[in-house]
Amino acid sequence: MPTDFSALPETVKSDLRILWDYHDMHHELRPCDVGVGLGSHDIGVAVFTAELYHRGMFPRIVFSGANAPTTIDRFPRGEAVHYREEAMRLGVPSEAILVEPNATNTGENVTFTRRLLVEKGLHPASIMLITRPYQQRRAYATLKKLWPEPYVICASRPLPLEEYVASIGDATRVLNMIVGDTQRITEYPKRGFAIPQEMPDEVEAAYRRLVDAGFTSRLLPV
Repeated sequence: MPTDFSALPETVKSDLRILWDYHDMHHELRPCDVGVGLGSHDIGVAVFTAELYHRGMFPRIVFSGANAPTTIDRFPRGEAVHYREEAMRLGVPSEAILVEPNATNTGENVTFTRRLLVEKGLHPASIMLITRPYQQRRAYATLKKLWPEPYVICASRPLPLEEYVASIGDATRVLNMIVGDTQRITEYPKRGFAIPQEMPDEVEAAYRRLVDAGFTSRLLPV
């Protein structure tokens, strides 16, 4: 499959846009007690977290993430460590950043971040969760299941889909990831990992068409 967005079939582009919009929680940003940047292959999470910090959206940052098979080559010292370095390069003071370097999935991101904050005597009433654009809904559902007390706002770099795919450099990778995240919206509540989320018929149909088109490398066995 092509790595360039423009080379994708129009039907695939259309279905991808449907999933892209669904995973965006469309939250209005407002100041929170802490910003939590979830590790992934996307360094843009660190870039946007730094931007939000400079805009006064939160006084403290936690970057959470070890490595996954999709990130070990890009971030050999661990996702959270590389994110911290990028944020510091962008002017965030080191004392404003906590690093949680052990999480290997979103549930661990939440659980280990909460533990780290408690160890530091911090009990946030509100959290800004900064993720890849198409991870917002799943991350929100996971946090509300495992840590229901704080008020949660989801945030991602406000890039159009085409620009986001260009920033990653691999349209097929993005497609496989977003299809996998869409499956997890329905599968994870069944396994006790997340709260249930409504999925409109249009979204489910787009997901099914992309699965049928072969974007299955990130699907869970069911």
